[in-house]
Amino acid sequence: MRVSTTTRGVIALAAAAFGGAAIAQQAPATEEPFQAGQPLGVLADGAFTPMSPNVKVYGAIVSAESCVYDPERRLIMVINRGAAQREAPNDGFVSLLHPDGSVHTAKWIGATRAGLMLNQPFGSDIHDGTLYLADSDGDTIEGAPRVAVLRMFDLASGASTGAVTIEDSPWFNDIAVANDGTIYATQTGTVDGQVPMRLYRVTPEGAATVLAEGPPLASPNGVALDGDSNVVVVNMGTRDILTFEPSGALLKVEQAAQAGNDGLVIMPDGTRYISSVREGGLQRMRPGAAAELIATGIPSAASMCFDSDTNQLVIPLNQNNAVAIVKL
Repeated sequence: MRVSTTTRGVIALAAAAFGGAAIAQQAPATEEPFQAGQPLGVLADGAFTPMSPNVKVYGAIVSAESCVYDPERRLIMVINRGAAQREAPNDGFVSLLHPDGSVHTAKWIGATRAGLMLNQPFGSDIHDGTLYLADSDGDTIEGAPRVAVLRMFDLASGASTGAVTIEDSPWFNDIAVANDGTIYATQTGTVDGQVPMRLYRVTPEGAATVLAEGPPLASPNGVALDGDSNVVVVNMGTRDILTFEPSGALLKVEQAAQAGNDGLVIMPDGTRYISSVREGGLQRMRPGAAAELIATGIPSAASMCFDSDTNQLVIPLNQNNAVAIVKL
């Protein structure tokens, strides 16, 4: 598999490291330096006044696919696709929410497009001071090819720190990052088989391999790592919950309460929470017990995250341009 990587914009070094592989749809050239967005406030006469804490604003979400919780700042990072590539390329952004759902920063990554490429991000994870996003390039016009890109951003500043292009994949859905920096990613694929249904592993150096392909993968979506570092995948096409060894060997198959699943959160005690983007249920599956519905009727319940400080699940609602919050 051809893999191309850029790190901090040093394209020549990346090409040398990966045998001169092409870099797809780089961030636009600009003289303007990168700048992360400010918290909500007013800029007047050259002075910025942050919004006072007795004011709450809700929103700042456009077609969100996933979220991730930053325990250092105690903020929820919502990953927004923004407009479709064929409508407005490079329109993805990351907004920051307080635990109550109110807006901290409307556009943290994406306040300016200076050197930024973030097209239509889906899955997300954080590890070792880095925000990882599953993005893609291309698909700007009918027939234009689409290619999966893993983008990395500094968790403190929001600045881009690198990208890995997986040239034999059109796009990844969800990602999970292991302690050693290995990335596991789902390729949901298509039911007609033109795009295979796969589970990928991408090393910290950017080498990609297919861990699993085809059944029992059935439109694989959410992916997370359990306490034994095994890779857990939920299907959209079936109720199967699949657990793989890091080598790709299938360990077990369990059953969710609903099909059409997207989000997956695994707690330290092994309890799993699963959201169904198609059937709208939030499911809890304790170790050794059957899955049970604990909330229903959630529209387009996508890839959720766990706010450990407030003990709640945050669920992006895709085209509803909102998030749902479920207290545990």
